[in-house]
Amino acid sequence: MVAKNTNLTRMNKRESGIVHKILGGHGVTRRLEALGVRPGVPITKISSQLRRGPITIQLGNTQIALGFGIARKVIVKT
Repeated sequence: MVAKNTNLTRMNKRESGIVHKILGGHGVTRRLEALGVRPGVPITKISSQLRRGPITIQLGNTQIALGFGIARKVIVKT
């Protein structure tokens, strides 16, 4: 299977991958890193809402809800 890069908003429910990079400024990067979302970290998309709602991801045993705009900036290698 060929690895592909996609953002969190385009991943399917229960799909896993590794954070490849974060597209965004210093503030977005720092906020996500404080939550544990940084390049090289394995994550799983748990759920999302229809029409640009929050996206829930799991890092290890921790679940985090991210807004649609921030989730779009997280590029994941699946």
